[in-house]
Amino acid sequence: MSAADGVAAVLVLVITLYAWSGLADYGAGFWDLLAGDRATGRRPRQLIDAAVTPIWEANHVWLVFILVVAWTAFGIAFASIMTTLYIPLFLAALGIVLRGASFALRKDAAREGRRHVAGWLFGLGSILTPFCFGTVLGALAAGRVPVGNAAGNEITSWWNPVSILTGVLAVASGAFLSAVYLVAEARRRDLPDLERYFWTRAIAAGAVGLVAGAAAAIALHGDNPQMFDRLVSRSIPLLLIGVIALAATMYLARRAVVRGLRVVAAVGVAALIWSWAVAQAPYLLPFTLTIDDGAGAAPTLRWVLIWTVIALLAIIPALALLYSLDQRSTDLGEDPATARPETDLSR
Repeated sequence: MSAADGVAAVLVLVITLYAWSGLADYGAGFWDLLAGDRATGRRPRQLIDAAVTPIWEANHVWLVFILVVAWTAFGIAFASIMTTLYIPLFLAALGIVLRGASFALRKDAAREGRRHVAGWLFGLGSILTPFCFGTVLGALAAGRVPVGNAAGNEITSWWNPVSILTGVLAVASGAFLSAVYLVAEARRRDLPDLERYFWTRAIAAGAVGLVAGAAAAIALHGDNPQMFDRLVSRSIPLLLIGVIALAATMYLARRAVVRGLRVVAAVGVAALIWSWAVAQAPYLLPFTLTIDDGAGAAPTLRWVLIWTVIALLAIIPALALLYSLDQRSTDLGEDPATARPETDLSR
């Protein structure tokens, strides 16, 4: 394996880590938006707030990592993607800002009406960002990003059946992960009604994701048959693992088994990401730019790998400690002395 291959493998790994954490946070915003009116949606939103508050900013470290490494190691591909797909990437960034600002304002707004509007914007941003990231992935898989600055069509490159369905798949995957995580969170806090509430939503999101994934594969067959053939031949074991993990999650949900549930759901999402990576390898931009042709200078790649190891050794223990503290305490997210009365989940 060359240094360029190593950096590409690191990018796939970090994309997976971001999917496990960031997509789940976006999915929580999705369920927040669909929780209903102020009365019926109060307790689900309270659980979402309690689960998301301690970690929602930390998860974006993986997105920053992806951008910096891709820019440094694969400048040609990075420039091609950013200039051709600038519209969905801009919308994704807008969604991140909208989501973050609205989440903070919802907790601090003095009036209930303003908190409701901020919550609606929080949910909207949580749908916009994963959908746009999904359209970018779909554009790459469909081979609609040629080499060169703004060489591809700025509209059809990402607004096409493959990209749209991949965007829906990204939203459904985030909703599925977050619902599974919230089931475990409700069990930890001894909230059986919310546990059942998010069970049904996890199953629904998994079913939608399965349909969206199948539809995206069919659309890919018509748009880029070569990529489709590679997906169903080279990546079939990973696709099967993803489907089995989804089925196992639904089985555990039906049996009300929480132990190991989050791990099984995360494995299913990882299998889908890796199936795309295996099918596309060794191309950065199918089928015009390979990893070796698009890589930077060898010394740059070696230093990227060195600093990647250093960064992961610093980041992963810190995040593990944060998640561990969050799971050991129900008060990590907010100071009880300053919390609003409506944040009490027991009410």
